[in-house]
Amino acid sequence: MLSIGIAAIVGMLVTLLGTPVAVKRFRRQGWGQLIREEGPQAHYEKRGTPTMGGLVILAGCILGYLAGHIGSEGFNEFTDSGLLAMFAIIAFAFLGLLDDFIKIRRSRSLGLSSSAKFIGQLVIAVVFAYCALEFVGIGDDVSFFRSTAINLGIFFYLWAFVIIAATSNGVNLTDGMDGLAVGSAVPVLASFVVIAFWQFRHQVFYDIVETGSDPFDLGLVAAALFGACAGFLWWNTAPAKIFMGDTGSLMLGGAMAVFAILLNTALLLILLGGLYVLETLSVIVQVAVFKRSGRRLLLMAPIHHHFELYGWPEYSVIVRFWILSGMSVAFGIGLFYADFLSKGGLV
Repeated sequence: MLSIGIAAIVGMLVTLLGTPVAVKRFRRQGWGQLIREEGPQAHYEKRGTPTMGGLVILAGCILGYLAGHIGSEGFNEFTDSGLLAMFAIIAFAFLGLLDDFIKIRRSRSLGLSSSAKFIGQLVIAVVFAYCALEFVGIGDDVSFFRSTAINLGIFFYLWAFVIIAATSNGVNLTDGMDGLAVGSAVPVLASFVVIAFWQFRHQVFYDIVETGSDPFDLGLVAAALFGACAGFLWWNTAPAKIFMGDTGSLMLGGAMAVFAILLNTALLLILLGGLYVLETLSVIVQVAVFKRSGRRLLLMAPIHHHFELYGWPEYSVIVRFWILSGMSVAFGIGLFYADFLSKGGLV
């Protein structure tokens, strides 16, 4: 438990103290945010705010994870599951970095094309799924609170891609207001710290075998990322001094999907990330209704912009959506624990 605390604290300190340094450096480099013209007019004043702050979050996650491995007898060994999660997080950060870099280089609010981003997510998902099956040793089944008997076989690769793409894009859509995405990600990441530690303490109940799968090491990664997001949020709240950009949003969404798959809670992620489901559905419904009737159901999608244009102050939308995220996580964790009790976990 001490190692998890160390990972979280180091991750937080890195972003809390390192973000102001990054803000100055990014300003000198001209890495400023570009605002899409069709967005709310109130956001135009944010143009030029340093972006790609996800790099700071990534640094906090890596250093926090490393610090969590320092024990009383030296450096503890890494596990396949922990390293796979870290490499997947880095891969998603790199994909988002390419997107942000193209936006800045071409001075426009559009970065990678939809097809290029799709291919990038597909490649990461396939490589991740292969490594998870072959090296970590997870099952190819559909999981909710734990592994099930519903095996997918070769379709597990498609399943992993759907989860990864949906979650990374969901967080990316939510990243439209100061602190909204990273603030809503904090309770979700905290839930994976709890789930990982709970599985570690009850390995027999969750059928954790002698493979590279190690929930405690995954808990270290989740704790480091949780701490890094908490520290970054200090500077990302309205008015934001820096944005995390797609570097951060794709990375956080990808990380949540990776944790869910490796901890056998893929379907539970729908509840834990309920806010991202809502944001994604609002875009899908808005497009479907407009194509069918030529009219808009919402004033603007994603749905947080609808409430902003409806007249809610930005900070009200942000805080209320944070509350929704916290409620979703509380409900998901409650069901996770209820399943444990209903199956005689404490007997």
